[in-house]
Amino acid sequence: MASDDCGKDALLDERVDSGVDSIRSTGKPEESREPSADFSGPREKFSVSGADERLDSAYGSSSITGDSLTELVVHCTLSSGQEEQTDSSELSEQEENLLTTITEEGDTILHLAIIHEEDFITQQLIHIFPKEVLDIQNNLYQTPLHLATYLNLPSVVKSLVEKGASLELQDQHGNTAFHVACQHGQTECATEMTSDVSFSKLGSVLEIQNWRGLTCLHVAALNRQHQILKLLMKTGADLNIQEGTSGKTALHLAVELHDITSVKLLLSKGANVDAAMFNGCTPLHLAVGRQDATIAHLLCQSGADTMLRNMEDETALDLADGNNDILALFPFDDIQISGRSLVGVPSF
Repeated sequence: MASDDCGKDALLDERVDSGVDSIRSTGKPEESREPSADFSGPREKFSVSGADERLDSAYGSSSITGDSLTELVVHCTLSSGQEEQTDSSELSEQEENLLTTITEEGDTILHLAIIHEEDFITQQLIHIFPKEVLDIQNNLYQTPLHLATYLNLPSVVKSLVEKGASLELQDQHGNTAFHVACQHGQTECATEMTSDVSFSKLGSVLEIQNWRGLTCLHVAALNRQHQILKLLMKTGADLNIQEGTSGKTALHLAVELHDITSVKLLLSKGANVDAAMFNGCTPLHLAVGRQDATIAHLLCQSGADTMLRNMEDETALDLADGNNDILALFPFDDIQISGRSLVGVPSF
């Protein structure tokens, strides 16, 4: 019997999901995919799907408004200018208040400025604040960089990264800001996160798994984010990295989703066509188990080994289930003994 992970019925009900809560920042329709993303209500009411937790954890519960933010920052900026003429090592009282004020939801004024999408104010605060403040996480473990990415604010992302904001901090789901960009297809934000970052530092970021064992590459593959996938390939991401629960590579995930575009992209950039999951299933096992003759053909053209066996001692052919289109991909498929193909039968 075919294993559940390789079989055709195991695709989306049991597969590893992205682990990124669905929060649509643009309100634009997306192509159908799993996990589903839904957005309802006005822009300032972003809600985490299926929960009462909110992206803007202080927005609406705070008395701070856009006008009051402006007033605070103008005073702080003027004060900062005066300080530079006297003693730049001393902070004004207003600056100290800004630095130390945190709402009961854990948001700094920088979090709030980003949530309000007050770009000028946000840029001023990034200029004023030291790196340590830029990396403060609220009660949902979101940094300002997480919020700027959720809201697709590439100019804010750029400023935060240039100031040294951490790319490695993880939110309550284990997602870095880069995970968020990969989930929602925020290509511009992702580009800003990679443009001025050293290869060694970026490499460690791309290896981070969220709490569901998924790296940024896996999240991009699961959400059919082809532009993000191309960006990750340019940055030198490990295309064969395995997610932490079942050992799937991005190619396995693309095959499960019947995503031909991603399959072609990954194969063209050298993804291992014979990569094995923890249970021994290769992408070809998954394609055949799901009766996807088109992708199975692509894999075979790329040199997939049809003789590899999973931990249940099955070859891909064993999962063909009489599909003639798939059987035609295998040699000697018309030579059988007792209804079983001679492919894989040891010779003596």
